Amino acid sequence: MKLIDEKLGGTTPLEVILKFPKNEKLENDNEDEFEDWGNEDTQNDQRYWFTKDKIDKIALVHNYLDSLPQVGKVISFSSIIDVATLLNNNKPLGTLEMGVLYSKIPESIRKEIIDPYISIKDNEARINLRIIDSQENLRRNDLIEKINYDLQNKLGLEEKDFKLAGVLILFNNLLQSLFKSQILTLGLVMIGIFAMFLILFRNIKLSLIGVVPNFIAAFFILGIIGLLGIPLDMMTITIAAITIGIAVDNSIHYIYRFKEEYKNSNDYNKTVELCHSTVGRAILNTSITIVFGFSILVLSKFIPTIYFGIFTGLAMLLAMVSVLTLLPSLILLIKPFENN
Repeated sequence: MKLIDEKLGGTTPLEVILKFPKNEKLENDNEDEFEDWGNEDTQNDQRYWFTKDKIDKIALVHNYLDSLPQVGKVISFSSIIDVATLLNNNKPLGTLEMGVLYSKIPESIRKEIIDPYISIKDNEARINLRIIDSQENLRRNDLIEKINYDLQNKLGLEEKDFKLAGVLILFNNLLQSLFKSQILTLGLVMIGIFAMFLILFRNIKLSLIGVVPNFIAAFFILGIIGLLGIPLDMMTITIAAITIGIAVDNSIHYIYRFKEEYKNSNDYNKTVELCHSTVGRAILNTSITIVFGFSILVLSKFIPTIYFGIFTGLAMLLAMVSVLTLLPSLILLIKPFENN
């Protein structure tokens, strides 16, 4: 990704579509330039499209986008005008010359270099740019909001005059919906786990105790990711769900074993020792195996995969510690089982 950003001008594409008012006419002094064009409809469309206001607006937005540090290569009709001006001995092209150039250029060439950036039929212009995704502290949602704000408040465009589109918008919407759904999902999962514990053990206190290690392990790892300033994406945001899924297995194993052993001893301290020497060893060995399994992902050359391997392994380690330390401590403190 860094190589693409440095050599090809960016990775994720973004498009800014400028919409112009319909039936826009040229100024009187510019209309005279087109009197000899004839009366064909297509020629009239061309005559009334290439106005100074449109070209200036495209150039204004183009230069603004090009000035953003998060933006790499920017291509628009303004880029073509710059090349044409250079070929014209650095003399700016007038509206007549632009219209003549558009009408006289071969159709095959027009489709390749002009039509992707302007649409006379739809009265729109498109500006293509690429985002430098390898840039540190890149916040896609903040960048999109900044572009929307600046186009309206700094460049004077109205909301109906432009639209942002492209892969960046789709990817950002996916991430934003993923964040929201993940928060709701974690809450529903906690409620679901509590209900499952309640059905399985038929003990409200024990059900609440069983949820705590899962909750702490999941949110503790998300807190570490936040403190390190690592942005959440489709890889890192799934770590909490995986942590809950594995930690709940450990909790069920430990609580079920504790319940069976307590029936025989009726002593909390003795039951903790028995559980640690039996199911505790199984949880320890299983968690260490999982940690080493996910640690293999560190050998990947794809950074999100490396993050996924590191933090998932760390989350499994935290879940194991919570189940073997916090869970029995809560059981000893609350004493959810009644003496036989």
